[in-house]
Amino acid sequence: MAQINLLPWREQLREEKKRGFISTLIGGVIIAAGLVFLVHQQVQQKIDLQDSRNEYLLSQIQQLDVQLTEISDLQKKKNEIRDRMNVISDLQGVRPGIVRIFDELVRTLPEGVYYTNLTREGSQLSLIGVAQSYSKLTQLLRRLESSNWFSEADLSNAVAWENAGINENDVNAFSIDLNLVFGELLQEAGE
Repeated sequence: MAQINLLPWREQLREEKKRGFISTLIGGVIIAAGLVFLVHQQVQQKIDLQDSRNEYLLSQIQQLDVQLTEISDLQKKKNEIRDRMNVISDLQGVRPGIVRIFDELVRTLPEGVYYTNLTREGSQLSLIGVAQSYSKLTQLLRRLESSNWFSEADLSNAVAWENAGINENDVNAFSIDLNLVFGELLQEAGE
């Protein structure tokens, strides 16, 4: 007799194929998840490595910035010292000129005239003093004008004082403004 198989073999075959497919699918998902995890770990490791490099570079940049500010501070100090040295050397060169100006003021001063105040602003010199007479004051102005160290002597004020305690009848207080020929060097040295 012929055997008839009444078992649902097609359903079993379908179930076996379905189980095989599901197990293959689960295996594929597990492998894919594993690959994704490995790739993620690799990428994260590279990101961490790059972050550590960036932090190192930032720390080095900060150190270089500090060094740059130190260098610029040192450069400023160097320039300040150089400027001071220039001023000192200018003053050393001008010092004999200042002495010469005071010497010239004494040489041009006639007898019977004296200074009470002397001020200098740049190349401008202001003299305040007392003269026994107008003729002495005129003589002083002529001597100042003829000097090689002074120019443009200008009598800005002359006042007669009566009975100032000197034997002469009147004493003349005066104020003279004049320019120093040597004034440019003095002004540069004073700055």
